Amino acid sequence: MDTQTPGERDEDKALRSSRNNRRAVFVCLGALAVMGSITAASPTLYTMFCKATGYNGTTQRVLANTNKVVDRTITVRFDSNVAQGLPWTFEPEITKMDVKIGETGLAFFRATNNSDKPVTGQASYNVTPEAFGLYFNKIQCFCFNEQTLKPHQTVEMPVTFFIDPKMLDDRDTASQSEVTLSYVFYPVDRPAATADASNAPKNGG
Repeated sequence: MDTQTPGERDEDKALRSSRNNRRAVFVCLGALAVMGSITAASPTLYTMFCKATGYNGTTQRVLANTNKVVDRTITVRFDSNVAQGLPWTFEPEITKMDVKIGETGLAFFRATNNSDKPVTGQASYNVTPEAFGLYFNKIQCFCFNEQTLKPHQTVEMPVTFFIDPKMLDDRDTASQSEVTLSYVFYPVDRPAATADASNAPKNGG
């Protein structure tokens, strides 16, 4: 038999409703925290994913070439671009190179700072067709580091690379005879004092 008065029952309902509301708020706050953490980590996770899979034409970084050279030649084309806001001229010394699959290649790019102050830039990169990203390996590259050029300084920047013979086992790349390696140099915001202290280009990896 229910001995509670109507007033007591209303009070219990109010307490239960209040507890439920607090739980709902905590759940929502927890979900927001998890979503925020995922959002903060996503650029890093995305970069790691691209490097591991070659997604979006992202090339691989290795310490050395341990592959056998295959008697088949492939043409590597070089493309260079400068983002808005970077007062540089940036171009490859040659626009294409023929290398054997598995052979180590060495190419140079030339950059000139056209301004009257030290400027720091960082290069992004990819290859096309994008399927080559998994097989295009860089041993050394100026793109591994930020580059700081003095006023009107011109430097040569190397990239050492090879194409993994495993590309011949991939139907997306096996029949390809050309690949294009592209760079875009972006400005890096840095205080003048810091830029002056690191004005020597850091070529290689």
